[in-house]
Amino acid sequence: MTAALATLRLGPADALFLDLDGTLAEIVDDPDSVRLADETVGDLARIGARLGGALAVVSGRDLRDLARRTPPGLWRLGGHGLEVLPPDAVPPEAPPTLPEAVLAPLRALARQPGVRLELKGPVAALHYRAAPDAEFDAKAAAQAAAAAGEDLVWQAGKMVVEVKPASAHKGRALRALAARPPFAGRRPVMIGDDTTDEDAIAAAEALGGVGVKVGPGASTASLRIPDPAGLRAWLAREAAD
Repeated sequence: MTAALATLRLGPADALFLDLDGTLAEIVDDPDSVRLADETVGDLARIGARLGGALAVVSGRDLRDLARRTPPGLWRLGGHGLEVLPPDAVPPEAPPTLPEAVLAPLRALARQPGVRLELKGPVAALHYRAAPDAEFDAKAAAQAAAAAGEDLVWQAGKMVVEVKPASAHKGRALRALAARPPFAGRRPVMIGDDTTDEDAIAAAEALGGVGVKVGPGASTASLRIPDPAGLRAWLAREAAD
C-alpha cells in the first residue's frame, strides 16, 4: 500500500523536484489564471534555502510562462525539461514552434468546439477538457502529428495530448539536474500528478530517492497525497520546521 506524504520529512541532504499544474496548483480551465499564493511562494523560498538551493519546479509549460508564475530564486525547468533556468536568471528567447506539417492535424482538430491547441515552443498541447468526447480524435491527431516530424513523440495526460521532441522527458531532466550542483549527491524527491511526472518519479526512485503521486490514479510512486491543497499544507509544515 502506498504511504501518505505526511510520513516524509525533508532533510538537509534532500533535493526537491515539483510539478506545477495539478501539483503545486489545481488544474483549471484557464491555465493563464494559475498563480501561487504568497504563502506558498514563501514556503518554497524557505525550503529551498534549507536545501542549499536544491529545489526545482519541473513543468510542461513554456519556460517563459513558468518563470512568470514561480519564484525567481528557484530552479525552473520548462518544456518537460527542454530548457533549464537557474535561480534569478533571465529566461532566454522562446525557441521556434514545431513545423506546420506537424501542427496541421492538431490545428484541424482544434477547430472543434471545446478543443484548444497550445503552442509551447517545440511542444504542442491539444486540450480537450471542455470536449471530453474528443479524446479518441485528439490521440489520433497527436499520433499523426508526431509521425509527420523527426524525433517526435506524443504523450497523453489529463484531458490533454502533447507532441514534443523525444528529448522533452522529465525523467531525463531530473537525472541531468541531479548530477549537477547543488543537487548532486542528494536524495531526489519528485512530486507530480500526471503521466509526464511518472517519468520523473521513476527516475527519482531509481536514483534511491522518493516519488510522490498527487491525486488518484495508478502510479509507481511510493508516497501519495490527495490533492494540491494537501501538498501545500505539507510544504507549509516543512517550511516551518
